[in-house]
Amino acid sequence: MEMIHSFVSAHNVIISAGLLILAYIFIATEKIPKVTIALLGAGITILLGLVSQDKAVGETLNPHYFINFVDFNVIFLLVSMMIIVNISTRSGVFTWIANELLKLTKGHPIKILIALGLFTAVTSAFLDNVTTVILVLPITFAIARKLEIDPLPYLLTEIFSSNIGGTATLIGDPPNIIIGSAAGFSFMDFIYNLTLPVALIMVLVLSVLTIIFKKKLHADADKMAEVANLDNSKTITDKNLMIRSMFVLGLVILGFVTHDITHIQTCVAAMLGASVLLLFEKPTDILRDVEWNTIFFFIGLFIIIGGVEASGGIKLMAEWILNVTQGSQEAASMLILWASGIISGVIDNIPYTATMAPMLSVIEKSMGVDYTFPLWWCLSLGACLGGNLTIIGAAANVIVSENAAAEGHPIAFMRFLKYGIAVVTISLIVCTLYIKFMYL
Repeated sequence: MEMIHSFVSAHNVIISAGLLILAYIFIATEKIPKVTIALLGAGITILLGLVSQDKAVGETLNPHYFINFVDFNVIFLLVSMMIIVNISTRSGVFTWIANELLKLTKGHPIKILIALGLFTAVTSAFLDNVTTVILVLPITFAIARKLEIDPLPYLLTEIFSSNIGGTATLIGDPPNIIIGSAAGFSFMDFIYNLTLPVALIMVLVLSVLTIIFKKKLHADADKMAEVANLDNSKTITDKNLMIRSMFVLGLVILGFVTHDITHIQTCVAAMLGASVLLLFEKPTDILRDVEWNTIFFFIGLFIIIGGVEASGGIKLMAEWILNVTQGSQEAASMLILWASGIISGVIDNIPYTATMAPMLSVIEKSMGVDYTFPLWWCLSLGACLGGNLTIIGAAANVIVSENAAAEGHPIAFMRFLKYGIAVVTISLIVCTLYIKFMYL
């Protein structure tokens, strides 16, 4: 074992990078569950000594202790928001809001497309994308059946809207949670810096989709009347739960917004909110619905990337970026934005962002906060918006695709790609102009 450790120590950059690349490949192929790959890779990383099993060396804390590489701000924020959302959803409040919005459209198919797009985008900014599409899918299929039209335009709009809307806030998409924790950005930092481009992209994408799908979205007047007169009186299943959960969710978001004044971390505000709601529930019932696969995927991934960081591999990547761009802030920004947009459409944006975030932290140490500031937003915009490129680009895409196939409306990879390329191109062009105008 000593011989193995000495060999690993001599080639730690190559071995740690090789493990990360292997993990990426297996995650992309989806032959083995990604949580299994992440935990297996983490175990091998620790076993090979790329990160240390010891908390301290003598009386000195060990900086390479494997736990140090797990970002618990991210973990606790994710778990807490999952608990809050799971409890809030049980009251039926989000379905009630969606139905009320649909009634306002008077059953007009084009107006329904816009309403579903806006509802999905706004909801995705405050709930995770997967929860949002799970909420809206049953409503979508029910509306399509009532109007006797193809649900595909609505499904595609919901996918694109969930990824665009989730880009706007700290809690909207997991990559933003990683970036917020690594860069030290608050909830309001994301609102100030990302709301404008996201809103503009949303308007442009909805306009383009409306033009593309206009010929497919026609319905009889009597069918439209059915949607206009939806019975929404029994959607709220538990009024007390709705009031309680909305009040707590409001306080949690207020805690996020006032972080700069109170200095209470977002994960702490979310933990307090989740704990208060759990006082009125059976914890075992709620915790059963937490996406533990996602949580342990994050933990394993952080440890694998920790191996690359401890070996100096992340520093080498940062130096490569600076050499290629010759220290140009504009070149580095555009490289990160467009590379993130394209790569995140092909592979999971979570491991990509988790790899890039420590690299930008290294660049920040050598080049300064002002130099790196726009680079963080380029990473966020590229990683989140790039998920719209392919049907496997984001978890929400896969959920919608699987549900659509089960309902007899499969979404072909190449058909989605045709629309995805247009949406991502529009998104990245808007982001390019925004970054250049605002920061460079």
